[in-house]
Amino acid sequence: MASSSVVRQRPTTIGSSKQSGEDGVTGDRPPPAAATARPSVLSQALASTASLANLLPTGTVMAFQLLSPTFTNNGSCDAITWLLAAGLLAVLALSCAAACFTDSVKLSDGRVYYGLATPRGLWLLDYPPAGAGDGAATAPLPDMSRYRVRAIDVVHAAMSVAVFAAVAARDKNVVGCFWPAPEKETAEVLGIVPLGVGVICSLLFVVFPTTRHGIGYPVVTN
Repeated sequence: MASSSVVRQRPTTIGSSKQSGEDGVTGDRPPPAAATARPSVLSQALASTASLANLLPTGTVMAFQLLSPTFTNNGSCDAITWLLAAGLLAVLALSCAAACFTDSVKLSDGRVYYGLATPRGLWLLDYPPAGAGDGAATAPLPDMSRYRVRAIDVVHAAMSVAVFAAVAARDKNVVGCFWPAPEKETAEVLGIVPLGVGVICSLLFVVFPTTRHGIGYPVVTN
């Protein structure tokens, strides 16, 4: 009888020990970590990346990567292709600088207008002049003096040109065109200096972000 009672009680003992073990595991399990700090860090990183993408000459770099093999003859330049490659680099560098002075504004009529910053204000390129004859009265232009050129715009333009120069100096077609057989020291400079310039300018872009919304970039109301 004693043995049978032991046999009948044995499943109960195993079940109770299993339940207590599960309860112990459940009780010892740490609570899920709070994810409140991660969104703030992520949002700051995304904001920095957004301003960086807004300032770096991404469109110009794409045009450069598309045209440089043709203008440099795949790195084998003669006198004509050397001039063509130099002209291409000069035009693209100028477009990098000019893009830093473009801005956009959303006026009271709900339309977005694009313009070029000047020392006196924002010169709208697509704003209809008074009495254009389109049948609709043109709203008076608001004060655009707060969009005038500032010193930070000049700094951004110089850094954009420097970043583009760094990208161009690391292109094999450009190096083969302008430095077909570089010496050891020249090759080291071409490998290190453009990378350092690009990193430093990128950090400065993040620290000193732009407030302009140039042509092709999102527009913020007011």
